[in-house]
Amino acid sequence: MSARAIVLAAGKGTRMKSAWPKVLHELCGRAMLWWVLEELRASGIHEIVVVTSPELDPLLSRFAVRTVVQAEQLGTAHAVTTALDALEPRDGAVLVAYGDMPLVDRSIFRDVQSALRRSKATALALVTARMPLPSSFGRVIRAQGTTRSTSAAVERIVEAKDCTPEQLAVDEMNAGIYAFEEPALREAIARIGNQNAQSEYYLTDAVELLIATGRRVAAVTVDDYHSVLGVNDRVELAAARAILNQRLCETHMRAGVTIVDPATTYLDPGLQIARDVTIQPGTWIFGETKIGEGSSIGPHTRIGNAVIGERCDIRESVILSTRLGDDVRVGPFAHLRDGNVIGDRVRIGNFVEFKKSEIGDDVRANHLAYIGDASVGPRTNYAAGAITCNFDGEKKNRTEIGADVFIGTNNSLVAPLTIGDGAMTAAGSVVIRDVAPGDRVAGVPARPLMKKPTSS
Repeated sequence: MSARAIVLAAGKGTRMKSAWPKVLHELCGRAMLWWVLEELRASGIHEIVVVTSPELDPLLSRFAVRTVVQAEQLGTAHAVTTALDALEPRDGAVLVAYGDMPLVDRSIFRDVQSALRRSKATALALVTARMPLPSSFGRVIRAQGTTRSTSAAVERIVEAKDCTPEQLAVDEMNAGIYAFEEPALREAIARIGNQNAQSEYYLTDAVELLIATGRRVAAVTVDDYHSVLGVNDRVELAAARAILNQRLCETHMRAGVTIVDPATTYLDPGLQIARDVTIQPGTWIFGETKIGEGSSIGPHTRIGNAVIGERCDIRESVILSTRLGDDVRVGPFAHLRDGNVIGDRVRIGNFVEFKKSEIGDDVRANHLAYIGDASVGPRTNYAAGAITCNFDGEKKNRTEIGADVFIGTNNSLVAPLTIGDGAMTAAGSVVIRDVAPGDRVAGVPARPLMKKPTSS
């Protein structure tokens, strides 16, 4: 039988100094709570209950997870009781974790479940870590007092505010991740009181109660305490984000991606980046982006929800919700946004902007141009200063440009407009009427040029 999980997320997070709930603050493009849920599911746990506050609960529908509301915040044991009351009792394991610990990975969740299963006498397995002092984490007190030995039996956990000076000197901390035998948890939690400095019901009191009934408590000590750090303020949020980003960069580098400077490269989870891609410093890639083999991205580039083909070269540019073909060159200082589809071997130069346009193969727009709500046929040259005037004050209109067209410098193409294959517009033209295939137009407004008479 697979384990259940209870995630505690009802805390107000006052140290964040924010009107936004703490567990919804983002790291690498995902909410803090998302990271915890993702790793729980990856560890094999799919029945998850999140304990929320009345303010947070309406905001969690996007996480596709069951929630229960802790109306009064009376401590961690009270929060777990709230979740247990919503669950049908059963045998098996129930894992308890916090929603503000985004650095915990699936291996820790697996290890604590494995420790619980090793002995039938074990009613609880908990995660501990050696941490620098001083610390606000609860201290793990073992049978040999303040010894550093992790082989001695766990006797109890003492919250920092209730510690004696001797106990405060203990550097083994309770990480706040537990795997309980559910019947034992239900029995123990009903007997937890609130006789402590905070007058709260501490889940950690279950340790002594279980030991008193002859049950065993096992400890799983992690190698790196950073993996179990919680986030309580903006400083800790930034530190956790840096660790997560480093992990993402390392994953891609091990898969064959060159990241020149991971410290200034910012990635989201879920990206698809092929081997032999090079990412230069100052680059942010996010959303559901895919990048093809051999492409070079950056420096100082932002790409979101885009598909980049193979062997593309993108420099100092912004590409959003756009699909690029192969061998496309973009930038510097180009802006491609909202629904573009770009063909192969296209050249998009400095200070060029595309929006919601289809661009054929081998098109060139090398300087200072705007193409919006348009289609451009293959091999067309779109000169500097040319723009599609797509908005008439009430609605957006389309411009259709055919193949092998030459759009002259400083043109204004007033939509709706169609320019046929092989046409040419002269420099400085304002084109307000359709241009037939092969025609040459010039002027303000643009008119067809007179054809030279042929000699007899």
